[in-house]
Amino acid sequence: MDPDSTARSDRQPLAGVRVLELGNYIAAPTAGRMLADFGAEVIKVERPGSGDELRNWRLKKGTTSLLYRTINRNKKSVVLDLRSEHGREAVLELVRRSDIVLENFRPGTLEKWGLGPDVLEAANPEIILVRISAFGQSGPMSERPGFAAVAEGYSGFRELVGDPDRPPVRVGISIGDSIAGMQAAFGACMMLFDRELRRADQSARTRLGERTIDVALNEAMFSVMESLVPDYSAFGEVRTRTGGRMQGIAPSNGYLCAGGKSVVIAGNGDGIFKRLMAAIDRPDLAADPELQSNAGRWDRRDELDEAIGRWCAHREVGEVVRIMEAAGVPAGPIYTAEDLVADEQLRARGMIQHLDVSTGEETLPEVAFPGITPVIGGRSIPIDHLGPDLGEHTEEVLDWLGVKEGTGTGADA
Repeated sequence: MDPDSTARSDRQPLAGVRVLELGNYIAAPTAGRMLADFGAEVIKVERPGSGDELRNWRLKKGTTSLLYRTINRNKKSVVLDLRSEHGREAVLELVRRSDIVLENFRPGTLEKWGLGPDVLEAANPEIILVRISAFGQSGPMSERPGFAAVAEGYSGFRELVGDPDRPPVRVGISIGDSIAGMQAAFGACMMLFDRELRRADQSARTRLGERTIDVALNEAMFSVMESLVPDYSAFGEVRTRTGGRMQGIAPSNGYLCAGGKSVVIAGNGDGIFKRLMAAIDRPDLAADPELQSNAGRWDRRDELDEAIGRWCAHREVGEVVRIMEAAGVPAGPIYTAEDLVADEQLRARGMIQHLDVSTGEETLPEVAFPGITPVIGGRSIPIDHLGPDLGEHTEEVLDWLGVKEGTGTGADA
């Protein structure tokens, strides 16, 4: 059976695009998920036996984690041993029928397995190669292994996270991997567009090196550091950790409310600040000449946060948000997972979708999952299926390729 025959019926901008995902963990699978969400057929190759290690990350029960089911939704799982000749030949047959190869191994790994760029290009002269690694495919650090946690440190990001009197901390998600995955998906779409332009101009053929997207985890994080480097280069400024605040912007922070939940209030605009101070019954601060500009408010940020925090401490989050909205001050609750599942805005746009999910031992009904972004046509595209069982599509895909199962699939291991 041709895998295309099971394509989703709703609008899919990437329908007809086939992606061979050789990724593991989070970065490359995030890129594959984004492409699959919008209609690309993503065939995920996993190692025999254990598969993608993400299957066991945050595993609560059973054999397959909900983290794996989420990040690998809308894909197909094929088990192949890339170290074997059978597995290598099957992968090359997939390359011949694919538009994009996506991988996040340590640089040199594909080459060691006989699947380097020259081999891929020989199999498919039009293939687009997307590579994600800790430090990129070139440069003195290119061969170093490294997870996103290390790359976040090299990017300057980690130095700004946390309180100034404590060591830097990590945010609660794999943000480095996720941002790298987004950039990889964007790069893949750029190359698809570029390929169509080249096809219209037969003289514009390129080598694979010019169609390779090279995403480094440290560079992906460095790219979101705003003016960190320009401010240092121009003014010698070295930014430090500011806790829940944003450097040079005040008042803007999270504040604990009655009942134990918290709220974000952003009162850092000149006019907004005056409205905020009026709302918390502090006209004296609203009229203070030193606080009429953001620079002055930043100098007195501790005083302002103390005043706002004291006011919030006597009110529930809902009351605080209602008062702020009535005053024209940007504010909102700091959500927990429980809040997200119940949120009317997310539900209205299809951003909470309920699906039955297997743990590998039992089926859990109507589990809430995050929807597909960005939105097209007013609502999130429905999730077709969650991350597949290990090797769920091996027989289907190998039959389509005309390749028999063997040692390269782990079938007779």
